[in-house]
Amino acid sequence: MRKHSAWIFELLLRWLLPTRGCHRSTGALPAASHEDAPTLVLPRVLVQQPGLLRGEDVALIRPYVLTSEERQERRLQRGRRRALVLATYGIDAGPRWIHGVEVTA
Repeated sequence: MRKHSAWIFELLLRWLLPTRGCHRSTGALPAASHEDAPTLVLPRVLVQQPGLLRGEDVALIRPYVLTSEERQERRLQRGRRRALVLATYGIDAGPRWIHGVEVTA
């Protein structure tokens, strides 16, 4: 039984692991030689380094800081979007005040 196991194991290894390629037959033709293709040489482009920046040249604007008008507009936009989402479920989230009169559910 050990001989059969070793024989199967050897067949599997030969099938899974290829040979190194140094075992060629004596009648094989020599490999065709090709000249190397010329290497593409890209022209060098010199980049000029900018000078140091002055503090007056850089605008320090933090995009995450909102003005009160921007904050109010985003709050209103969120309310409109929330009303549209609730409307898809059949929930009316309309205005609370219509023509100056408070509307109750």
